[in-house]
Amino acid sequence: MGPVHAVFKADGDETRGRYSISEWWLEPYTRGPGAHTHEEDDVFFVIEGTMSFFVGGAWIDAPKGSLVIAPGGTAHDFENRTADRAGALNLSVPGDFEPHMEGIAEWFRARCAAASRTANALRSQSVSPGSRPARRRGRG
Repeated sequence: MGPVHAVFKADGDETRGRYSISEWWLEPYTRGPGAHTHEEDDVFFVIEGTMSFFVGGAWIDAPKGSLVIAPGGTAHDFENRTADRAGALNLSVPGDFEPHMEGIAEWFRARCAAASRTANALRSQSVSPGSRPARRRGRG
């Protein structure tokens, strides 16, 4: 799995075009799509970890259980600035977002590794001389 993984849970065909539901999973220190706008409203519910969202001209950190709303026409973005995997459920209203997914997936695949990393990735992963990096525990 790459640094960004999207799974559609309900698409426009199932919802008569009224909404689409997808999960977005970002590996540690992974940027999202970049600030963008579209007419659909986006509602994000953080289901694991902490995601950072850009909405209304400012970044906010949203831990598990947070609800973030990006009204249609509002510039928004998301990324995972933490050392742990993070995921959010996305509700897009109205639906039929998924036909754009092929182009979006290709854009993510074509993006170079350095452009996929959040600004704090290098600072967070730096190790002082003589110390050992911490071991990750848990799933993985």
